[in-house]
Amino acid sequence: MNLMSHLIVAPILLPLFTAACMLLLGEKHRPLKARINLCSTLIGLCISIALLLWTQQQSSPASIGVYLPSNWQVPFGIVLVADRLSALMLVLTGVIASCALLFAMARWDRAGSSFHALFQIQLMGLYGAFLTADLFNLFVFFEVLLAASYGLMLHGSGKARVSAGLHYIAINLLASSLFLIGAALIYGVTGTLNMADLAFKIPLVPEADRGLLHAGAAILAIAFLAKAGMWPLNFWLVPAYSAASAPVAALFAIMTKVGIYTVLRLWTLLFSGQAGASAYFGSDWLIYGGMATIVCAAIAILAAQRLERMASLSILVSAGILLSAVGFAQPNLISAALFYLVSSTLALSALFLLAELIERSRSSSESLIEEDAEALPTLVEPPPRGSNLDDEQKVVVGQIIPWAMAFLGLSFIACALLIIGMPPLSGFIGKLSLLNALLNPAGLGTDINAPISTAAWCLFTLLILSGLASLIAFSRMGIQRFWTPLERPSPILRRLECVPIVLLLGLCIALTLKAEPLLRYTQAAADTLNNPERYVMAVMGARPVPSPEGKAALEEFKP
Repeated sequence: MNLMSHLIVAPILLPLFTAACMLLLGEKHRPLKARINLCSTLIGLCISIALLLWTQQQSSPASIGVYLPSNWQVPFGIVLVADRLSALMLVLTGVIASCALLFAMARWDRAGSSFHALFQIQLMGLYGAFLTADLFNLFVFFEVLLAASYGLMLHGSGKARVSAGLHYIAINLLASSLFLIGAALIYGVTGTLNMADLAFKIPLVPEADRGLLHAGAAILAIAFLAKAGMWPLNFWLVPAYSAASAPVAALFAIMTKVGIYTVLRLWTLLFSGQAGASAYFGSDWLIYGGMATIVCAAIAILAAQRLERMASLSILVSAGILLSAVGFAQPNLISAALFYLVSSTLALSALFLLAELIERSRSSSESLIEEDAEALPTLVEPPPRGSNLDDEQKVVVGQIIPWAMAFLGLSFIACALLIIGMPPLSGFIGKLSLLNALLNPAGLGTDINAPISTAAWCLFTLLILSGLASLIAFSRMGIQRFWTPLERPSPILRRLECVPIVLLLGLCIALTLKAEPLLRYTQAAADTLNNPERYVMAVMGARPVPSPEGKAALEEFKP
């Protein structure tokens, strides 16, 4: 086992030890805790990038790294797996977490206690959920990230936040209970919870037990789809995400992707074309449930009056698109969906941060949190020296737009273009790839006369109509926030609040310029998902490391 294999467990252990250290420091050392949190998050991001590069550079069998934390034989012990899909999700989590933390360090981390420790525990749960290869261990990491999210959801207090937080907690506790019930049913039928072992045993399940297996899978799917935001299980998401503080909501943008990642991982692994009588179980539910989510969210976004609510509804639109794409079980469509997932998640995180700054001048509660002395002044030209003009006469035609409003306006336009899917940014490339994959169900270079299903045409139409609904909603919001002639003071922006937005939007621009390498990467990840035997062979072929005593015993038996 080489050094890179040991690096698989590092994204989980690093935030665990960091959170423990910050809890020992107490609340008297918040500046120190903020710096430790930032350093740990950036190191975790570097580790994730190293794992992504490692999986990309390896040959096909070796592109899946397996680590046995308990050093037990598979499938009896805990297993962590890093492949192209999980490494991509790790990097995306690290990027969003770093930007959300930078934004929070401007002022939000002082709005309550234990913010930094909860932040690291949240990262531990996210990283663990993406790396685990065992259903029960997945449940453990789900509970870790949810327990931290409960505290982060309530961070900053307020009646609306507490009310939405209580609903959020109740729904997730119910989903966790369904998770356990579904896992128990699957274990009762197959005798294992290891994902690779499940993929091996599901085709061998007797016909008499297959109904119980499908019932357990359906109950498990309800828990995951509630977290992913599928209609009608998503009624809790918009109030909760809209009420959360800006950095927490930005981090929560990756939370729905945990549910989508789990559905994609388990469905392509357990119910692939090699699953026998259970092949593609539930595909129609994913396709049409995702479409229903798109329709409901697109209609609701037309009625949204606040930017935070629009961002939350846009998460549901993207979730519906991704779930429908997964249900088609086409590698080229899943590849396009993964590219769209990266672009839309970065844009939505930036929009949550931007919404806080845009709404600040309209809110009377800005003084509830202690202001930082470091701020970016608005660039308004002073009156000429010696002028006798009073305040009402200082407004002249041709006055320079304040820096703050120019930054907010341009950032809003960039976020809108990315979420709507209009050229020239990466959101357009993502949606165009999805549309192309729907019109070429067998992939490029194949029979152009291959039939296109009715469901594919429906999703094709909804992709265009949902983009049109978002265009109308964002255009109206932009007119209300930036063109309406109301006399409002320009908001005060801090450097730590602007830098994360610039970084997230800059990454989206980089995706636009370098879309081909990411599309090649997502295509390789989709091909691996479409051939689950690679994953199964890599996990089932992992062997524990012999102890020193065992090695000595083996040496004695050598001729």
